Amino acid sequence: MEGRVAVITGASRGIGAHIAERFADEGAAVALVARTAEPGTSRLPGSLDEVVGRIRERGGQAVAVRADLTDPDDLESIAAKAQEALGPVDTLVNNAGVNFYGPSLEVSPRRYGLMFQINVHAPFRLCQIMIPGMAERGRGWVLNITSKQARNPKGPPYPDWTRDGSVPYAMCKTALERLTTGLAAELEGTGVSVNALGTSGLVVTPGVAAVSPHTPDNVPVEPDDAMPEDERPSPLLRGPAAVSPDRPSLLAALGRDGYREGCRRCARGCPNRRVVATTLESVHSHDEHAPGGDQADDIEAGRRSPSG
Repeated sequence: MEGRVAVITGASRGIGAHIAERFADEGAAVALVARTAEPGTSRLPGSLDEVVGRIRERGGQAVAVRADLTDPDDLESIAAKAQEALGPVDTLVNNAGVNFYGPSLEVSPRRYGLMFQINVHAPFRLCQIMIPGMAERGRGWVLNITSKQARNPKGPPYPDWTRDGSVPYAMCKTALERLTTGLAAELEGTGVSVNALGTSGLVVTPGVAAVSPHTPDNVPVEPDDAMPEDERPSPLLRGPAAVSPDRPSLLAALGRDGYREGCRRCARGCPNRRVVATTLESVHSHDEHAPGGDQADDIEAGRRSPSG
């Protein structure tokens, strides 16, 4: 990542913050995007200023770009602000997300619209804004953070996780995966790689902990720093999982299309892994490993809360 300039959405806490810190540790200059700029301005822990501070304390280069992905003006300004501060953007991580749990037929139009705006429309627009410059310079990477909820359940009978109230969210993540493979095909040969990455268990970020019906007691879980892990120790990696050979490497996807990797919870050669061409995934197609759904960061109870 040395010399790269990366934009990471939803980077004030959870998965996005850990990815930003990992990229910075690897030499990238990072622009962190979220709504929560300062500590104490959200009822959830974490802020852009805190993540930027941690990165700079370790000698990294980082800037905060406060933006609400539901605000058209904010969305359009992210790339320009990042480039002004750090230089041309060649890496984009679409991590910000939101979910409102509930039966599909009871989801309000407003909540449905917000989920698609933050989970689908914003990533699509950021790709439209940033990828042309990457292609022109002959180098770029887009990483879309997806979810195992995007897979189609097998039934009848259907497993319990299919009734956890995440159908609209799953629709969004399915769309994001199709955007990933579609862009990878369109950009083949340009030097720009497009990948999607998901986890194999519930990631209990601060937002998920606030509203999810799932807990570590009833579903498999992964730590919220699981996404940036790879096969060697890093300041961001803690515990035995830091050097596990059964966890896919975040940075192994860089510059590679059709990257194949075993799942995190199984052996590397798990026959149940689901691999989508041009997509890095650790998403399972088998139900016994994933009865619950992982959520992107920052979901507040009873109201909208996109990451940050």
